[in-house]
Amino acid sequence: MSGPLADIKVLDLAWVVAGPMIGRSLADFGATVVRVEHPKRVDTARAIGPYYGGGYDVQRSACYANGNAGKLGLALDLQNEDARDVVRELAAWADVVVESFAPGQVNRWGLDYETLKAINPRIIMVSTSLMGQSGPWKALAGFGNIGAAMSGYQGLVGPEEGLPTGPFGPYTDYVAPRFGIPMVLAALDWRARSGEGCYIDLGQAETGMQFLASAFADYGATGRIAKAEGNRDPDMAPHGVYPALTKEGEDPRWIAIVAQDDAAWKALAGEIGGKALDARFATLEGRKAAEVELDEIVGAWTAPLDPTATAGKLQVLGVAASVVATAADLAEDPQLEHLGHWERAPHPQIGVATVEGSRFVLSKTPAHVARPAPEYGRDQETVLKGILGYDSAKLDALRAAGAMP
Repeated sequence: MSGPLADIKVLDLAWVVAGPMIGRSLADFGATVVRVEHPKRVDTARAIGPYYGGGYDVQRSACYANGNAGKLGLALDLQNEDARDVVRELAAWADVVVESFAPGQVNRWGLDYETLKAINPRIIMVSTSLMGQSGPWKALAGFGNIGAAMSGYQGLVGPEEGLPTGPFGPYTDYVAPRFGIPMVLAALDWRARSGEGCYIDLGQAETGMQFLASAFADYGATGRIAKAEGNRDPDMAPHGVYPALTKEGEDPRWIAIVAQDDAAWKALAGEIGGKALDARFATLEGRKAAEVELDEIVGAWTAPLDPTATAGKLQVLGVAASVVATAADLAEDPQLEHLGHWERAPHPQIGVATVEGSRFVLSKTPAHVARPAPEYGRDQETVLKGILGYDSAKLDALRAAGAMP
């Protein structure tokens, strides 16, 4: 395996999304990542649809395929002490261990940082959980939607009146790895200079808070508590999402438009004409004072227009605008294709699995998906014989002990 992380070895004990995406990104750049999962208790990511080919099938989950591409797969029952001994041997081999169990679980198994550090003093270990490994809320359970609520996001997203809507999906599960990845790289750099490993405690809800910095700054400076305002912005108007031409059989199409300053509004108003040319709208103060009316004017103008063509025309005029993309739009987006965002890997169960790329573009050492996400226990012999040097008799003994299938 080649890439800037080709010499790095990762033991991935994580599950669902937040932890596995760290290992996935390291694998993209050449790290050897061994993904350990229970042979019978289905990882939540495997149980999340959609499924290639339709119908529930834990071997065909698109979510699991995306989060675990590039990894070797090892099935072990960590409730079994013999299986935990295998994990300890892998920890001696590894540079990095990632886990995302409830706080305290790895301690009960004897797989905590202090135990693994005694085996491998240079080990770097990442524990990622909802609220971190210590403190009054460490035992709080939940998934990404709870993380979004605890980080404040749920209270800021949605209409001004009505129930908070929050972001789509498990928000913090996807945000947290973007902090975990540079933490691991920083820890590897520290180890190269000091010879010492370290422990990384990654609280997912806390990472979500980083994206609400302006709301926290406002509260600290003025005491104001930010509230949901739909798509509006206190310093720009119009600032919204408006209906657009929808072809027969399509879901409703929308266009996002922002007049970032008076000059942008002048250009937009020139296109709209009519009521948009009212002198009241010439200043931000005037536009904010009549924002309901303003949104109605913009929406009436966009409703019969093609969103793609309209967004392109407005961009030329200096007005920020974009189609509100659907999943189908993104799958065919020429910019994402240019960036290599979509990777395609042969998969014995799926045929070809299409997964997201690394999100990082390195000119000399680009990312690459070396293999599809593993089926259950796909790489038992590759890992146990090839990495740990076990013989067939040892594998038979582990099976007999119930440590693995």
